[in-house]
Amino acid sequence: MSKFRTAARNFWIDWMRPLFVTAMVLGSFRSAIADWNDVPSGSMRPTVLEGERVFVNRAAYDLKVPFTTWRLAQWSDPSRGDIVVLYSPHDGNRLLKRVVGVPGDRIEMKDNQLIVNGTNALYRNTATPDGDFAVLRETVFNRAHLVEVAPKGTAASTFGPVVVPPLSYLVMGDNRDNSFDSRFFGFVPRSEILGRATRIVASVDPARSFRPRFGRFMKSLE
Repeated sequence: MSKFRTAARNFWIDWMRPLFVTAMVLGSFRSAIADWNDVPSGSMRPTVLEGERVFVNRAAYDLKVPFTTWRLAQWSDPSRGDIVVLYSPHDGNRLLKRVVGVPGDRIEMKDNQLIVNGTNALYRNTATPDGDFAVLRETVFNRAHLVEVAPKGTAASTFGPVVVPPLSYLVMGDNRDNSFDSRFFGFVPRSEILGRATRIVASVDPARSFRPRFGRFMKSLE
């Protein structure tokens, strides 16, 4: 064996193989157990802001074969109100959205007023509109979270009614008038939901030279 081949073999054994094994283990862990998702847009404002990184529990609902959407085991399904990471039916990109409708739900919106199975969501003002948006606390069946709406409304302010089919979900962004979601690309198959987002890990402000928003670090998502 030549000196070059010996050196190459030793380099692989001593350096590259351990790095490869480590990368595979970490990659498999991120793919099947715990991951993060960076948020480049404001479609989930005011809950999640641009420039934030959220923790994603990939094992919240099931256990998948690493690097695939094949399920090995399943123990629960997404609930109405969960914030999930999913593959967009439109282009396959990863999105962060909130589950608004589960299989069998009848979903409707009238002027940004959500109606689920014939029951109107309750709304309470939390911020004064500044001409561009208003922040409201939306409560659906005793589960509450913040939403951001445009006072004048948009084409997306009225939607449905639709009935969510089996093994599918209807998702929306909390920024109701500035979100590309199920109102445009339709229902999301259960198999395309990757996990549940539970916490903001880190936050920077792209509009202010990426200054950290320390007050939002490790904030729990509701």
